[in-house]
Amino acid sequence: MTDKINVEEIFGEDVFSLSTMRERLPKSVFRKVVSIMDEGGELTRAEADVIAKAMKDWAMENGATHYTHWFQPLTGITAEKHDSFVNSPDREGHMMMEFSGKELIMGEPDASSFPSGGLRSTFEARGYTTWDVTSPAFLKKTGAGSTLCIPTAFCSYRGEALDKKTPLLRSMEALSTQAVRLLRILGDTETRKVIPSVGAEQEYFIVNAEKYKKRPDLIFTGRTLFGAPAPKGQEMEDHYFGVIREHVGEYMKDLNTELWSLGVPAKTQHNEVAPAQHELAPIYENANIACDHNQIVMEAMKRVAEHHGLRCLLHEKPFAGVNGSGKHNNWSLTTDKGQNLLDPGESPEDNVQFLLVLSCILKAVDIHADLLRQSASDVGNDHRLGENEAPPAIVSVFLGEQLGDVVKQLLETGTAAKHIQGGVLRTGISTMPDLRMDATDRNRTSPFAFTGNKFEFRMVGSADSISSCNTVLNAIVAEAFSDASDRLEKAASLDIAVHDLIKENLKDHQRIIFNGNGYADAWVREAARRGLPNIPSSIEAAPALTTPKAVALFERFAIFSKSELVSREEIIYETYAKTITIEARTMIDMAGRQIIPACVDYAGSLAGDVNALNEAGVSSAAGTDRLREIADNIDTAQNALRSLQALDAKCISLKDVKEKAFFCKDSMKPAMIALRRPCDRLENLIDKSVWPFPTYEDLMFEV
Repeated sequence: MTDKINVEEIFGEDVFSLSTMRERLPKSVFRKVVSIMDEGGELTRAEADVIAKAMKDWAMENGATHYTHWFQPLTGITAEKHDSFVNSPDREGHMMMEFSGKELIMGEPDASSFPSGGLRSTFEARGYTTWDVTSPAFLKKTGAGSTLCIPTAFCSYRGEALDKKTPLLRSMEALSTQAVRLLRILGDTETRKVIPSVGAEQEYFIVNAEKYKKRPDLIFTGRTLFGAPAPKGQEMEDHYFGVIREHVGEYMKDLNTELWSLGVPAKTQHNEVAPAQHELAPIYENANIACDHNQIVMEAMKRVAEHHGLRCLLHEKPFAGVNGSGKHNNWSLTTDKGQNLLDPGESPEDNVQFLLVLSCILKAVDIHADLLRQSASDVGNDHRLGENEAPPAIVSVFLGEQLGDVVKQLLETGTAAKHIQGGVLRTGISTMPDLRMDATDRNRTSPFAFTGNKFEFRMVGSADSISSCNTVLNAIVAEAFSDASDRLEKAASLDIAVHDLIKENLKDHQRIIFNGNGYADAWVREAARRGLPNIPSSIEAAPALTTPKAVALFERFAIFSKSELVSREEIIYETYAKTITIEARTMIDMAGRQIIPACVDYAGSLAGDVNALNEAGVSSAAGTDRLREIADNIDTAQNALRSLQALDAKCISLKDVKEKAFFCKDSMKPAMIALRRPCDRLENLIDKSVWPFPTYEDLMFEV
């Protein structure tokens, strides 16, 4: 029997939540905190000191000895520098434990060694972290002890954003401002704030830790750079939603327990398509908190796995030939009164507010399809997008039959008089009820799919931060709402103006709507005919950040400055080149020091056996043929290894980061594939007992 878990009792116990603040803060200070969370503002020094003391006391009561400003630099993961609550001893040698309001609100980590894309020189070290009052502090319990983590933004000495959180918060404010403005025009006098709500489904692989440690490629790059397919992959589709293995189930149980204690509303867990692949999905939250929580989820997945003798792989494509991992970003808009602006209601054709919001989103996605594509770009995700397991690299919007029909009516006649009903699904079984059907099926091949009362952006990679895509979504929709408000505020007749704007948006941007199979070659041709961008790789998507259109968008709402955008483009090239270089050098090391020597030794042993048989008068045609095939592949691998080594040496000499990135893409990646092919063939030719590291079979089926 497993230990019982009382979720209600443990949920949020390691979070300095609003309820904890209500208990521990003076009423006036608590009201000030809530006011700042809702409407903005600043704490006085005295108020900050009161909060800091309460936070420190709570943390120490729960075993914390240190605190950290927990931030999200442009590495895509989180960073933290721990400081203890220890202060100078008094005259009698008693240790003073202190934490001031200044220490709560602002920190000063060294900023010189984080990616900055040229915003900072190496000698310019000063950077600042600033408390994000909208995201609750929490306790992280690890081998380092219990640490109070304070979510913060991170900027340079000159104020440039050096993190993922700062632009996200800016975009949320911009979206709220423009959404409220639009609602006011439509007659809503009560809404004061509109919050983007996000739920990020997280896919991941679980492998045995001891086998992981024998794979240098997994250790250094997060994915297998060599590996012949196992006899069975995902062909039988029996892993998907299958029974969770006991060992993995124990891991999931402990993972859920940790996440619940940290206030993360983890809800769904199941086996994914590929062997050893799984998924966790949370309940929707405020976008900022959802982004913080997704970082917590990824950290906890890795940490808890180690306690179970496992390793969690978050790379988008850890194994060739089977399903890769993504992160579906479910996005909607909710008012502070609880209204979902993406809920079409019972009669979407009559819901003018919904149709206007929908048409604005379609406009935003069409105009900025390249920017949205870029927001889901990273090196690992290049292995997935468009590979018959993830949405294609072409951004389109799926509306489904019901909304698609409403849009068609509006375009053809100017009005929509009806909508498609869901109907009834009859089971044909007397003991089971008939089911009310949704009016629209789902489309897993669509990058941006409407799924009832939200949009599901399916392109994001499993290892990536969701801050970037949500920053872009918020920004482009804020722009569309602002454009709509500019027009409607000048209208002589609001009803006519709203009707005309909805129809105009739908007409001008209907090319972005596609309800068919996004994996089909025919869609690639059709998308080209429509003029939709098809951007195959992350470095080809990078320039979308610095187009005049993108710069104007982000500067209009003070989300990014042009210099901040240029720096991020530079970081993309730099990260891409570094990633491919590390992968190439890992392949060189594995092939040169493990695979080829093991195969040469095996070939020598086999040659001795064949000669012994021949000397005994026994002909071994099979042995001779195999020996020849092994020798041919060893020679091919050795030649490919030399070629990759030469390219690596040339890459080192390149100074321009963009040139280096494209050299890695166009020259080094094909050379890496050329080295992998003969090595994978050799895996199937030599005795398994002498192969130098665990195979796909070992990793995926023997967790």
